Amino acid sequence: MGRRRKTGRSVNGIFLLNKPAGLTSNKALQKVRSLFDANKAGHTGALDPLATGVLPICLGESTKFSQFLLDSEKKINLLSSAPKSFLNLSSSIEIISSIS
Repeated sequence: MGRRRKTGRSVNGIFLLNKPAGLTSNKALQKVRSLFDANKAGHTGALDPLATGVLPICLGESTKFSQFLLDSEKKINLLSSAPKSFLNLSSSIEIISSIS
């Protein structure tokens, strides 16, 4: 069986998407890829479907750069009235400051 032929245009760059809640990272990637008719695309790390925020989507040659973004440290800002003991459900969460 031969290689699958790539379809679409050769589009290069990074598209910064303000991802809305309810949309998976993969669904967002497929919509952007379709919008630009790009033959190659990838995102730089999944956001939870309930999360909102910036999702960098790499197109074309910039997909080679995406590994650097995947390996980088990510931070989440959260404003909550829940007690610290409730928020500290994950060992990867570091509470930097709190409002009493």
